[in-house]
Amino acid sequence: MASTQRHAGARRALDYDVLVVGGVGVDTVVRVDEMRVPPGDSVFVPPLRDYVAHTGNGVALGWHALGLRTKFIDFLGDDPQGRMVLEHYARRGLDFSHLLSPHGTPRSANLVDPAGRRFSFYDGRHPADLRLPRDFYLPFLERTAHVHLSIVGHNKDMYEDVHRLGVTSSTDLHDWDGRNPHHRAYALASDYVFLSAAAVHDRLEEVLRSVLDEGRARFVVATDGAAGCHLLVRGEGRVRHFPAVRPERPVVDSNGAGDAFVTAFLHSLFEGRALEDCVLAGSVAGAFACGSTGTHTEFIDLPGLRAAGSRAAAGAGS
Repeated sequence: MASTQRHAGARRALDYDVLVVGGVGVDTVVRVDEMRVPPGDSVFVPPLRDYVAHTGNGVALGWHALGLRTKFIDFLGDDPQGRMVLEHYARRGLDFSHLLSPHGTPRSANLVDPAGRRFSFYDGRHPADLRLPRDFYLPFLERTAHVHLSIVGHNKDMYEDVHRLGVTSSTDLHDWDGRNPHHRAYALASDYVFLSAAAVHDRLEEVLRSVLDEGRARFVVATDGAAGCHLLVRGEGRVRHFPAVRPERPVVDSNGAGDAFVTAFLHSLFEGRALEDCVLAGSVAGAFACGSTGTHTEFIDLPGLRAAGSRAAAGAGS
């Protein structure tokens, strides 16, 4: 991406291609035979594993792996989980800055079945009125070309500065039901909007159109697992469906697939590629993520994305 960006007749020097705000924590993954509570009051499972995780983590590390100059900021607890995060980012070489939260580092427990399906119990420990201070986030925001805001709440007041500076923005609403006002605030204030179709299948087109009609987004994408994804672009009359790509390795864990889709899709968009090519890149990256055990343990790099995208395109045309 370019090192400068024109805004309001001036040029801003840019240190970052992308800034990710919010969304780091630790996942405890529990592997189960099926997604139901078994009889009795206990059951043996494979060893529980902890992973540095959550959506902002996946987006930041995904862009970092694709070669973008990535900055990540968030709250973090002064606790074992927080130290685990810092050590992990030091090993990965990710540029991360944080403020201490007295509420600790967010956690979640994820059930994962043999088909790789996941159900998460997210503790969401940050209180609703917690906010990243402006004097903390603004120096980073002023030096980035793009910002991705996770739906964590403590970054929602940033949008006024995002729009004032002319920085493009994205968000992932995850399994939004199309009604929850917390998610809607992000949906209407972002330029590029992603969500899961899981909770809106019966109202998919209605929800996608409401994002464009009431907000500022150029497009909205609803990912739909093995069914592919749905794309609605401002000014277009219909929702377009794209099939999923065939995973090149066995599906073992769907944790992080949506984050991988977002990063590869937007990476291609930043390169000026057509939206159809962006969808292909996102689909390839999401399928790749499903082949690794645990949350955000493996990220596709740019040569890998290019090669897998070429194979997927060739397979679709044969």
